[in-house]
Amino acid sequence: MSRLQPVDANEIASTRRSPVDGATLAGAAAIVEDVRDRGDRAVREHSERLGDLSPGERIVYDRDDLLAAVAGVSSSDRRLLERVAARIDRFARHQRSGLSDLDVSVDGGRAGHRWTPVEHVGAYAPGGRYPLPSSVLMTVIPARVAGVPTVWVASPRPTPITLAAAAIGGADGLLAIGGAQAVAAMAVGVYSPPCDVIVGPGNRWVTAAKKHLFGEIGIDGLAGPSEIVVVADRDADPGLVAADLLAQAEHDPDALPILVTNDPELAAAVDRALERQLASLPTAAVASAALDGGSVVVVDTINEAVELCNRIAPEHLALHVAERRAVAERFTSYGSLFIGDSGAEVFADYGVGPNHVLPTGGGARFQSGLSVMTFLRAPTWLELNDPVATASDAARLARLEGLEAHARAAEARTQDAAAPDCQPSPDAGGAASA
Repeated sequence: MSRLQPVDANEIASTRRSPVDGATLAGAAAIVEDVRDRGDRAVREHSERLGDLSPGERIVYDRDDLLAAVAGVSSSDRRLLERVAARIDRFARHQRSGLSDLDVSVDGGRAGHRWTPVEHVGAYAPGGRYPLPSSVLMTVIPARVAGVPTVWVASPRPTPITLAAAAIGGADGLLAIGGAQAVAAMAVGVYSPPCDVIVGPGNRWVTAAKKHLFGEIGIDGLAGPSEIVVVADRDADPGLVAADLLAQAEHDPDALPILVTNDPELAAAVDRALERQLASLPTAAVASAALDGGSVVVVDTINEAVELCNRIAPEHLALHVAERRAVAERFTSYGSLFIGDSGAEVFADYGVGPNHVLPTGGGARFQSGLSVMTFLRAPTWLELNDPVATASDAARLARLEGLEAHARAAEARTQDAAAPDCQPSPDAGGAASA
């Protein structure tokens, strides 16, 4: 029996997976509002009810606690975290250096923008089936590189490695709670300053809480289960293709592994490789469930594969084809692209450079993954020394919209401006202020 089920290209391209269902959204909203109303008491009740916290157990780990955790882990683990942190930091700094403030000439003066960080960030890191200290580093370090003054982490049942990662990444503190109540606590400031932006992967309750709060706070996106699309041709190594599919499949039974190929024989070979690798995989039960929901799409040409992937807009896109560079340039919608047999997605998961917090469910059509830019804003500014050239246009357009006070404010900046209480000019057409 085939592991990956054959699927028509149009069918898979038209399927959109919602990151959160209505019932979860409603439940998460109730938890968020309860935390807003009752603070610490609500956080503790929900955390104890859901098994993330024992009665009387501490929630807040401050900076000194995190530094103590670093001292408590093995020297080899500490050096590992430091090496990965340095790689993430280096890539984030290069991203930041690519963003320039703007100062340009406009009619009558100058205008521009400047990049400024948000003040307070909350970073969520899962602590359930697989605690992810890598996600702590991936979320905290870009925020620090962006210049964010305050960064707090939330992660349920934190392991010593998770606490150490928070310290090495530069977090100010960690909340030992998870789920919607953790997102709410960071958003409203139960234990930390109220966060302007909350980022990081989590389960559907975390995602639902972020969706409920979006607009009140900024978020990195609404992440669903992990996805990978592997595009492969006859020259691909079936074992490496299978390994890439399994690396994402083991995340979650709902993870979505997809193979797109123009070679039916390769598809069959990948299926056999999946079975061989599953036989010795400790996470085979989870990965098998994900593979059972996975797909293989056989197309006629790699051109068709490119078009299909641009419609799917997958979280992870791995490219195993002979002409990899030429093909890579034609993809337009993906969270992150992994080019060639050696450029495996797993390396990005563990800190080679690009971030592993990425859009899912087709979100790559309109947003990017987490990066230093997630924590920056580019507010604009305007300075006019001689607004005569634009004042008449501004006033005339304002009166076309019926906004007389706007028109007068523009005209007041000209040398021949009348008194502020003047009557509308003859071309105002009797427009009233709105």
